[in-house]
Amino acid sequence: MSLFPTPLAAALAGTGLACFAIGAARRPDPGLKLTGLAVLAFALTPVPAHADQFVEAADNATIDCELARGELTRIALIDDGFANVSKIASGFPYNDFQVTHEPVRGDIYISVPPQFAAARVSFFATSKAGYVYRFACRLGGEEATQLFITNPALAKNEASEWETETGPEDTAIRLIEAMATDAVLPGFTARAELSTPRRTGGIEVQLVAEYQGDALTGQRFLIRNLGQENLALAAEREAPAGALAFAYGRDALAPGEATSAFLVFAKGGLK
Repeated sequence: MSLFPTPLAAALAGTGLACFAIGAARRPDPGLKLTGLAVLAFALTPVPAHADQFVEAADNATIDCELARGELTRIALIDDGFANVSKIASGFPYNDFQVTHEPVRGDIYISVPPQFAAARVSFFATSKAGYVYRFACRLGGEEATQLFITNPALAKNEASEWETETGPEDTAIRLIEAMATDAVLPGFTARAELSTPRRTGGIEVQLVAEYQGDALTGQRFLIRNLGQENLALAAEREAPAGALAFAYGRDALAPGEATSAFLVFAKGGLK
């Protein structure tokens, strides 16, 4: 990790150190030393970061954010869009903020004048999906910024739609196929779940991934044959109680080989 925040800072720091070294090697010259120290101090000054803002919010939530003063702030709803914004007009244009709705993407742009007296701005907004948000934002820097908002309920609806496209048994098989190919499913949360391996006899089992949908949960396991004989997985087809589907990646494992196993059950756990 570099001590300097940017390549330019590193270069300037090199210049500062060089100047200081020159001043120290020659006959004492306070001017050279001071110049080197000044450049080095400038190089070590942190560079302000103007990062985008990301917020997760539910229906009727209050969103705390930062708006640019004297510049535009873009607010976007991920997988949704703004339908309406409600605010109080101050009656004085120089002491009021403006909201512009962009109809194609559904974003809104907030413009706060530099002379705006208050330190915070608040308003209500309704999304196209019918969710209401209250914004209570402080005023910050003078550079344009962006705010991205996600609502977990939207992903839940997408997962529910995917799960109800077919019957329960077919949906469980589709989920196994998706896990086997590392597919990205709409509305599902997929994460690595590296549990501690468990060993039973010559078989080692380890949970490596989990898919969370609206009503279904899928798990992927790694099965290893640590024994000295071939392991016939095709003969081990009995699924855990409450499972909707269960499958192995291979029918048999030679000693030292591994494969995947897939389990699908209703959200909430097995019986």
